[in-house]
Amino acid sequence: MLNKDFYLLLSLAETIGKIILFSSPYNTAEEFYENVRDFDAVMMNFIVIGETVGKLSDDLKEENPAIDWNKIYGLRNILAHHYFGINADLIWQIIQNDIPKLSEELSKLIYKNK
Repeated sequence: MLNKDFYLLLSLAETIGKIILFSSPYNTAEEFYENVRDFDAVMMNFIVIGETVGKLSDDLKEENPAIDWNKIYGLRNILAHHYFGINADLIWQIIQNDIPKLSEELSKLIYKNK
């Protein structure tokens, strides 16, 4: 039987797909940042990812240390509260480097938990 974590993992994968979709037309952080709609949509989806990670069971997170769950939730806090402002270059780096890795790890988890 599928549990709550499985559906949350599916939601995470869908949200990552939106981040990729909304950021894919751009070649640089500056181009991306200049499109307020797409940039803001991606920021909201990062917040959604953090919120969703917060709902995953502790067991699932502990059993899957390849994903830095705390870092993901920490980004959510920074974006939601604008503690230090939003650094477009950092967001771009996360999209380019971390999102593909996270997507791959989530795909493994989804397949494993089917």
